[in-house]
Amino acid sequence: MSPAAGDRTALGGPLLVACALRIEQMALRSAGRGSPRGTDAHGGAQGGAYGGAYTLLRTGMGPCAAERAVLAALDGPGMDRAALLATGFCAGLVPGMSPGDLVVAEETRDPRGTVPCTGTALLAEALARAVPGRTVHIGPLTGSDHIVRGRERAQLRATGAVAVDMESAATLRAAVRDGDRPVAAVRVIVDAPEHELVRIGTVRGGISAFRVLRAVLPAFYEWHRSSLLPRR
Repeated sequence: MSPAAGDRTALGGPLLVACALRIEQMALRSAGRGSPRGTDAHGGAQGGAYGGAYTLLRTGMGPCAAERAVLAALDGPGMDRAALLATGFCAGLVPGMSPGDLVVAEETRDPRGTVPCTGTALLAEALARAVPGRTVHIGPLTGSDHIVRGRERAQLRATGAVAVDMESAATLRAAVRDGDRPVAAVRVIVDAPEHELVRIGTVRGGISAFRVLRAVLPAFYEWHRSSLLPRR
């Protein structure tokens, strides 16, 4: 008989899901009411049908805040072998992208280095099942310490990146600082070349990206379960 998901988690490591903004946390927490048992920075267990466990971490905005929060979280009891997935909203760099599209990072990069991601293809397939009808883009996800617009967006696209956000690169770099662990980044586009936002607060008006972020947790669990299997 194969081990249950919870048993594999005990043998491997828990899942830490990191986001930066309160609205991202709200989307993930509301989805978590029907998902596996989990906790977040504000406490409160969440139970549901998928199996497994996760911790939701809100890091705060920007790379420095993300790095500090992740290092502190991974220093906690039982987190030495945790898998980490960075998520939230991002700006798309490729013409034709639309709000609500998904980005799965092949790698995260910023001026301090590059971190390759684990299980990219499997994660993209799981997201396509979790959010049918949404386009899933795969490619490098680049980091910035500020909101990117206009000409700078085109310059980042010229490097081969498909999207940009402020925390993923710092989050994954902190996660692998002291050794190898499964890491990934999934972002939902709220801001694209033909759909630039004036401010992130526009998301609160009911933009489709919020609803997409609520729907992705099952794909995260599937990715986590696959990361617990022996690597070949």
